[in-house]
Amino acid sequence: MTPKALAAFSLAGRRALVTGASRGIGRALALGLAAAGAAVAVSGRNRAELDKVVTAIADAGGVAVPVVQDVTKPADCRAGVAQVVGALGGLDILVNNAGMEEVRPSLEVDEALWDRILDTNLKGAFFCAQAAAAAMKDAGTGGSILNICSLTSYRGIPTAVPYGSSKTGLLGMTRALAAEWAPLQIRVNAVAPGYFRTELTEAFYHDVSWQEAMLRKVPLGRFGQLDDLTGAAIFLASDAAAYITGQCLGIDGGTLASL
Repeated sequence: MTPKALAAFSLAGRRALVTGASRGIGRALALGLAAAGAAVAVSGRNRAELDKVVTAIADAGGVAVPVVQDVTKPADCRAGVAQVVGALGGLDILVNNAGMEEVRPSLEVDEALWDRILDTNLKGAFFCAQAAAAAMKDAGTGGSILNICSLTSYRGIPTAVPYGSSKTGLLGMTRALAAEWAPLQIRVNAVAPGYFRTELTEAFYHDVSWQEAMLRKVPLGRFGQLDDLTGAAIFLASDAAAYITGQCLGIDGGTLASL
């Protein structure tokens, strides 16, 4: 690989916002983007937890700022992006990671649960993307938006209908925004993590029989580790992916390919 090609993977000089960054996948992606050279705004609802991520990035030699934000509120999405632009001088990368899940038989799903999941996973992602794209358009420099989809974007999972609906919608949104915003040089892509053990999914892993059943679906024979996600995020955010938009990359140990 030539030095020029290798340099395309660098995020030096870029400004990124990662939503839901206080823990799990969001925290890992924020640390990864910072390690690749980006200045990173980490957003979430808990300032104390965000400060821990900011400290971890700073201790590793990076630059980070906290943004207290509730993505279920469009006004918060806009205010958060405005805060990032003010603090970092602009916005080049948005990672829509904030999400929630609660398994429940579909006959027992009520409106409150449906709204809570869809408002976080889909509505929040759209209005954060809208605010970010507006800032990128005003700057005239384009940018990259990365949505965190799921295996449920492609496969139906019993007792996870609101979550699967939100993540399927997010995949459709990724493709539609990629087509619409391409003239603005704003690329919109997604990743679909497979089975990763995080705070959001921890309850499943308490069931040994569930673990054994899920591992049988993974050709690589192991669950994902958070570091498995960072390389793909850095790549899709970087100039190395300058001609890639509207795509969703499965990071699942081969699960979708083998079904």
